[in-house]
Amino acid sequence: MVVSLAKGQKVDLTKSNPGLTKVNVGLGWDTNKYDGGKDFDLDASIFLLEGNGKVTGAEGFVFYNNSTGANGSVVHSGDNLTGAGTGDDEVVYVDLQMVPANIEKITFAVTIHDGEGRGQNFGMVSNAFIRVFNESSELIRYDLGEDFSIETALVVGELYRHNGEWKFAAIGSGYQGGLAALCNDFGLQVG
Repeated sequence: MVVSLAKGQKVDLTKSNPGLTKVNVGLGWDTNKYDGGKDFDLDASIFLLEGNGKVTGAEGFVFYNNSTGANGSVVHSGDNLTGAGTGDDEVVYVDLQMVPANIEKITFAVTIHDGEGRGQNFGMVSNAFIRVFNESSELIRYDLGEDFSIETALVVGELYRHNGEWKFAAIGSGYQGGLAALCNDFGLQVG
């Protein structure tokens, strides 16, 4: 049975699914009609955070150009340049047992590539979601709704450790400043 979450809700993942060691995290979206004459490219990024809420360096940042992190326990499926079609646009594979002990949160974000330069924002995006599933079923789903207007980056959700178990939190926080703003918040210094 799928657990559908609203913004801010949290749910057990491994405690309510004994024996669960590997999950897939699918992220999807559609773009509304857009007449700006430029491509619309959304990208999933993953931040591997320590207890202080920061990454330890570039190895703590997983995205289409650095597709593997946390000693191989987090793998990005690759960049989907169009977001066309239904279902997951990008998928992240997580081996929960292999995640190094110093990683307390795995944060999933979606950004608009060059959104500010192209005059694009999440007000032009619909049907955005994150879902956690395994080979047999969908476990958790969070549909973001469409209450963003000027943001070019979203923290969608996070897997995190609590008392030796993994949980999932539906975040849904928007940022201006795109990927650079997220990187700076999570301890990576970028231009």
